[in-house]
Amino acid sequence: MNKSVRHAMLGVLALAPLISHAAVVTAGEKLYQAHCAACHGAKLEGAAGPSLADQTWIHGAPTKANLIKIIGKGVVDKGMPAWSPTLSAGQIASLADYIAPGARAAAPAAAAAPAKAAEAAPAKPQATLDGFKLPKGFRISVFAEGVETARSMAVSDSGVVYVGSRKAGKVYALVDQNKDGVADKVVTIAEGLQNPIGVTLLNGALYVAEISRIIRFDNIDASYAAKPAYKVVKADLPKETWHGEKYIKTGPDGKIYVPIGAPCNTCNKEDEAYSKIWRMNADGGNWEEYARGIRNTVGFAWHPVTKEMWFTDNGPDMMGDNSPSCELNVAPKAGLHFGFPYCHGGVLPDPEFGKGRACEQYVAPVAKLGPHVAPLGLAFYTGTRFPQQYRNNLFVAEHGSWNRENKIGYKVSLVTLYDSKVVSTTTFIDGFLRGADDVAGRPVDIATLADGSLLVSDDFGGRVYRVTYEGKPEAK
Repeated sequence: MNKSVRHAMLGVLALAPLISHAAVVTAGEKLYQAHCAACHGAKLEGAAGPSLADQTWIHGAPTKANLIKIIGKGVVDKGMPAWSPTLSAGQIASLADYIAPGARAAAPAAAAAPAKAAEAAPAKPQATLDGFKLPKGFRISVFAEGVETARSMAVSDSGVVYVGSRKAGKVYALVDQNKDGVADKVVTIAEGLQNPIGVTLLNGALYVAEISRIIRFDNIDASYAAKPAYKVVKADLPKETWHGEKYIKTGPDGKIYVPIGAPCNTCNKEDEAYSKIWRMNADGGNWEEYARGIRNTVGFAWHPVTKEMWFTDNGPDMMGDNSPSCELNVAPKAGLHFGFPYCHGGVLPDPEFGKGRACEQYVAPVAKLGPHVAPLGLAFYTGTRFPQQYRNNLFVAEHGSWNRENKIGYKVSLVTLYDSKVVSTTTFIDGFLRGADDVAGRPVDIATLADGSLLVSDDFGGRVYRVTYEGKPEAK
């Protein structure tokens, strides 16, 4: 916030207390959603970070002065950055006003009507759709709404789209009964789960990954509407919430692959289960390490021809706005080391753990996607509806930076390959970020429907989008 805006706010505070309170809360909410919601939840309910709404405060009383101190200095040992280098004093004060207990309930009734109108806006997504930019011939539409904190997706042979969630604690089934490209129903299969972001299908069963366990819903296509019971497949995964959410996927070998992220920003846990990708049999047996040196992957897929695993990895924070780069990696076989915590982005030795080591010792990324873009889900395009140049190429959802001064990411990228090698990385869907701070959505995962259209989940808007190609079909 620049000086003129701060002076204007001070003038409003002096002249009209009731209006000023609503303005401060509105400004604080915008800042909160842009900078804090990724860790503390869109409604302050908590996610990777603790809840700010349950009146249980770990670091002193939630007075405005203490909140300003915590926001400004951060809690580095818990992974919360210091925001004073990024936000102005006025912005931090607005955040403190918004977070303070009772601040939102204390807003006067006169200010409540505009707030409700703003909340209703996502129900009319046309403005959001109009702001997206795609290549010529492509069209984006809403496949499903009301999919709170939508994360990873899995599509069954019958076309049901299963979606995990983050803090919502739910697993959904999106059902397009009349095959018109819009889900007729959003069915909650299960709720009360712990950040069940990961979903995958195997042998007609839906596997769901919570933070510390993996559960299974058998014969899911026939039972999703009846709140089906589940069986616990594995219950001994680490309980840490920092990078504890688990994207899971069934590989071409019939095994289920499970990542365990580093429980920190940067730390050395080589001799423990962290910073690795594991795999297991359908029944949870034969648990074995597949790859290591991976800080936090939230997406992997297998090349449709070579069957090699491709995965994203998120680089560390607190090393500057422009370093290190997030990664796209390939693991063609088991037993490879991808550098964490010794080397980041394939070229940057860690200042603490990289001493005496060379980045050349580790497998380098096949593409550097940019600093803090937070690449999550990815999928090879195997449909036949898009033009030929998209076949067997890779789409990557970039969730977007959360503590970089100038936001980047917030898009879906296309990684073009030739002979299974990366040729270029370009933007396929732009517009999840409108301007410097206006977040319209945050893409998470990508899946392909049987009709060749592409699905993109958005945990910020609670939607799943559908991308179709409306251009002239290719001649056969």
